[in-house]
Amino acid sequence: MTHESLVDDGWAETIELLGGEELIAGSARETKAFLRPRGVRSATDLLRLTLAYCLGKVGMRGVVAWAAASGMIADISDVALLGRLRNAGPWLQQLIGYLLKREEVGLAKGRLIRILDATSVAKAGVHEKKNNGLWRMHCAFDLEREQFDFLEITDQSEAELIDRVPVVADEIRIGDRAYLQAERIAKVMAQGGDVVVRAAWKNVRWLDASGKPLDLIGHLKSCREEVIETPVWLGLKKKGEPLKMRLIALRKSEAATQEARRKINKEAKAKGKQVQPETLIAAGFVILVTSLDQEEFPSGTVLKLYRMRWRIELAFKRLKSLIGLRAPQRPKDRKALDSCPLPHRACDRTPLAGVGCLSPLSDGRPLLWRATRQIVASLIAAIFAQPPLATLRQNLHALRHRWREPPRKRKFQSMPKLS
Repeated sequence: MTHESLVDDGWAETIELLGGEELIAGSARETKAFLRPRGVRSATDLLRLTLAYCLGKVGMRGVVAWAAASGMIADISDVALLGRLRNAGPWLQQLIGYLLKREEVGLAKGRLIRILDATSVAKAGVHEKKNNGLWRMHCAFDLEREQFDFLEITDQSEAELIDRVPVVADEIRIGDRAYLQAERIAKVMAQGGDVVVRAAWKNVRWLDASGKPLDLIGHLKSCREEVIETPVWLGLKKKGEPLKMRLIALRKSEAATQEARRKINKEAKAKGKQVQPETLIAAGFVILVTSLDQEEFPSGTVLKLYRMRWRIELAFKRLKSLIGLRAPQRPKDRKALDSCPLPHRACDRTPLAGVGCLSPLSDGRPLLWRATRQIVASLIAAIFAQPPLATLRQNLHALRHRWREPPRKRKFQSMPKLS
């Protein structure tokens, strides 16, 4: 079997994973991403160009030169490709929707489990790098399928919000300290979701059953159990009934407590701040609040659920290290920005379709990192296949045309002749 046939088979399989040529062409016409063949022959060729730009780690000029050199994908300029990419966002979202279409079957008690977190990507461009500009990606991670099922991009000024992600009825939503937001937790619960959120001792108003302020630190100090559980109410800023929750606190080991306090003191010293005594006491506990039913989800089960939060951290690492998530090379173009991470998201889901469900709780699963690395490499090779030398010679004129430098204001500085 030749290299060309392997690549063609790989691209054909990628098309099938994304719904088939008919679905891709139909969705492209529906979203007006591809209306007629002009420079690009078909919607699948446009999809290949888009994936090559987003996953191939080359600029637009490099992509159009590669397409022209191949002699069969497309012959368009980098400016024309940018215009196509601007219009591709809704189309790519629809293709992602096809990948996400499934029955919502959860991991615990037949319920969907989603982990919420955000990660940052540095903005491209010299000016943005000097000012430490960041794009923030707000994500939801399906724990059972080990895949992202929601992504929203904002700048660094927008905070992490627990109700940013649309709620699926009966889902269990897990988040770190940043997501302890009483009013927004109430919105999630009102739509049929439950939460497991880590808590700091002073992020919310703790209330007891009578509505009076609860001394959380005093309560933790008075208890001697390794796992402390008590009903609490979270006070809302606006008028309304306090939110009834369960507080679960796991006492840390002495070594873990000392390490946590060391980090707190080090960070406070670096910022020139004074550490409150209550903060050092709270450092000896993992404090969670949850809306889950006590009989169905005892404290031990809730703690096990929260321990799985680290899976999204590994997923972010795979997304950046293996799939190559990065900011687009034209940071001022918002439409191009919105469509750029979508192929990475498709790439995150497509490898798993090839190796089966790699659930963190399934037995005998292959090592996810190695499986993802191999399949992503094969996927990118199928998308961004390099033409053989014979094809390059045949299309040398087109290659020179696409690689040619555009007119510049400054004079071309050539190497001086040596006397």
